[in-house]
Amino acid sequence: MISPNGIAHIQLTVRDVAASRPFYYRLLHETFGMAVQYDVPGQVFYCIGARTGVLIRPAAPEHCDTAFDQWRVGLHHFRFRMRSREDVEALHESMRDFGAKIIRAPEIGSWAPDYYSTLFEDPDGIRIEGVFIPGSGNLDRIKDAPLAPVG
Repeated sequence: MISPNGIAHIQLTVRDVAASRPFYYRLLHETFGMAVQYDVPGQVFYCIGARTGVLIRPAAPEHCDTAFDQWRVGLHHFRFRMRSREDVEALHESMRDFGAKIIRAPEIGSWAPDYYSTLFEDPDGIRIEGVFIPGSGNLDRIKDAPLAPVG
């Protein structure tokens, strides 16, 4: 069995990189302190740090008018793991102050014990969550569980 070491990066397709860049610059560079790796106007914006990377690229011209739909095949949302409840609150404040669409202010959820998260959208409606779960969260529940069969 191979045990991956997380996800190296996620690449998102956006309708307009120029319109999305200020949002991702605020989120990734200013709020999270990630380094800007590539910044090619209108073509690519990529930040790395905290053992991850997020890259945005433009949609193909024939898809630039297609709205994001989290219920289609593909990405539903993605989540950043925060180190504290205070980090979740600071993330919410940063995105709110920037003018991002806030779906859910920080609150306790039922996905894991003491699950505390906030949810917001990028300019295309891609949902991004910030979560803090004390300890190992649901990983405590599965670490000793047998592997489920595939297929």
